[in-house]
Amino acid sequence: MRYRPLGGTGIHVSPYCLGAMMFGAAGNPDHDDSARIIHAALDRGINFVDTADMYSAGESEEIVGKALQGRRDDVVLATKVHFPLTEGPNHSGNSRRWIITAVEDSLRRLQTDWIDLYQVHRPDPTTDVEETVSALSDLVRQGKVRAFGHSTFPAEEIVEAQHVSERRGLLRFRTEQPPYSLLARGIETSVLPTCRRYGLGVLTWSPLASGFLSGHHRKGRPIDLTTGRARLAPGRFDPALPVNAAKLELVERLIEVADDAGCTLPRLAVAFTLAHPAVTSTIIGPRTMEQLESLLDGAEVALDDATLDRIDAIVPPGSNAYRPDGAWTPVSLSDPALRRRPLSERSAAG
Repeated sequence: MRYRPLGGTGIHVSPYCLGAMMFGAAGNPDHDDSARIIHAALDRGINFVDTADMYSAGESEEIVGKALQGRRDDVVLATKVHFPLTEGPNHSGNSRRWIITAVEDSLRRLQTDWIDLYQVHRPDPTTDVEETVSALSDLVRQGKVRAFGHSTFPAEEIVEAQHVSERRGLLRFRTEQPPYSLLARGIETSVLPTCRRYGLGVLTWSPLASGFLSGHHRKGRPIDLTTGRARLAPGRFDPALPVNAAKLELVERLIEVADDAGCTLPRLAVAFTLAHPAVTSTIIGPRTMEQLESLLDGAEVALDDATLDRIDAIVPPGSNAYRPDGAWTPVSLSDPALRRRPLSERSAAG
């Protein structure tokens, strides 16, 4: 496996990153089986593992921590902070207060003294980015974190964070983790060019579009909404909804491209994300050993220009067939408090 530099960190990672979101109650609750999947990935040359404190409320980190005992030095370990694990107004977000608490909890669950890549899971409009970067810089100086990054940040916030670091003499974000797939190409417009401009490493998530590009969901076939990811968010998979029906139409056309390229749809999907020059690594999130082996067996798939042109004709560059997890809804539009004065401050026009 050919390893790639992760931004300007000097750390080299595999083009496939093993995502651990499906290890634990939200996916595979069998800790031993999950550990076997992790070991199989490492044995095949993957040296990059990504998890988050909120995956199965910390259980994913616990599974990863146990599985990496004896192999920790060979693994680039990434995790994230932002989402709440417990109730309370200060038990989430990107504040110094929460980051300092959350990193200690992650280190304990992961059974390690350091985290190679500590990522802010989402933007936080209530916290000055300088506060966040300052706290993360301190963690690097303390040796608890080697580098830090962000996930699902719009281009303008990536730029702001870089400028704050330069202006204040702080360490800077080194990576971005955005959603990217054959069905969600929105980041090609500004996020990926911005990452290239600042030399950020990019590890993309959901290359199979939450399973729509797995080949299991086809037009005209019923979708079981009681198992797997469909159980967690049935609205994302219900074929009666127009957005899902449109995705299934695109899937049929993309399967034809995959057939002509001599590979399966999932292998086409993963190879597509790695074809972009700004992408360092793509996160694969298997729930079973079979899913892992299916993806790794296609690791050498390389798409020629003719194939990429056909894909562009089906899903145009920079377009999204759906909003991946609502990731690209600006906070100013999704949070009413940011676009409405409190009722007590409103006055009649006149």
